[in-house]
Amino acid sequence: MLKNVVALVLPGVAPFELGVTCELFGVDRKDTGGPSFDFTLCTPEPGSVRTNLGFTIDIQAGLDVTRNADLVVIPSFPRGAELTPEIVEVLRSVHARGARLLSVCSGAFALAEAGLLDGRRCTTHWMYTQELAQRYPGAEVDPAVLYVDDDRITTSAGSAAGIDAGLYLIRCELGAAMAAAVARRMVVPPQRDGGQAQYIDRPILPVQADSLSELLDWMTANLSLEQSVETLAAKAHMSPRTFARRFRAETGTTPASWLTKQRLHLARELLEKSNLSVESIANKVGFGTAAVLRHHFTRTVGTTPHAYRRTFACPEDMLREAEESLREELTLAN
Repeated sequence: MLKNVVALVLPGVAPFELGVTCELFGVDRKDTGGPSFDFTLCTPEPGSVRTNLGFTIDIQAGLDVTRNADLVVIPSFPRGAELTPEIVEVLRSVHARGARLLSVCSGAFALAEAGLLDGRRCTTHWMYTQELAQRYPGAEVDPAVLYVDDDRITTSAGSAAGIDAGLYLIRCELGAAMAAAVARRMVVPPQRDGGQAQYIDRPILPVQADSLSELLDWMTANLSLEQSVETLAAKAHMSPRTFARRFRAETGTTPASWLTKQRLHLARELLEKSNLSVESIANKVGFGTAAVLRHHFTRTVGTTPHAYRRTFACPEDMLREAEESLREELTLAN
């Protein structure tokens, strides 16, 4: 049963992520059918703790309060900060005695430093997933999800994903009704669709492709056309086998994979900036049908085109300007 919750506040803590933790577990919601937790903030050296925005928070409890905690939350803190042996031992002992751990955003780095993510799936903010994987190769980092729960260790993606992870824990421990009560008070959905892949800006990076640069420009400008390896090889004046080998050498991927990425990039832009139907967008970017677009979109972005548009579409007053700008870009490309 989830009752006693402690937030471990480390120097340089991010106020928003700490605030998310306090809002989830520090507010008594019994009057609206929600839970009430025994919630405590603690820090290695009680007193004033400076946040990453420069102001300080007065925290009176030390690490000893973690001994009876059912859940210890580690909000975001500077990724390069060193953990003392005492903090490492606290995190390990919390897990060893069967309690839960939850990290918000870069708080995952504390769990990794304590060796608790070795051999376990985990995540963090999409900007830091590569760093987490490189620094802690034993961790199985998933950059696409909002949160991961593996053997009582829950890691969440950036910032607001801590809400998703916290609601998940409440749902697991206290039931869906309690989680829904908390979500209503926080004015958030009890469970979000998709993962954090939909929030990652994936610009089309320039490719150093000396012999294929003109062909790549043509491919980008003609995404709506069918582009088989045979057709592309003929335009490049190569055999299909030579072309496929040269393409991978210069771009690092296959023609099909490269085209899919460009088509998804344009599809996302059209979903955000136009009123075109999903079927029309699928045809314009070269996927042909909405079903094919949905397949690639869901697999790569982690949500459906319709859900993505609901989240990221421009307001009406901005949409007209965006459509005009997009029409100009498409005209120049063609």
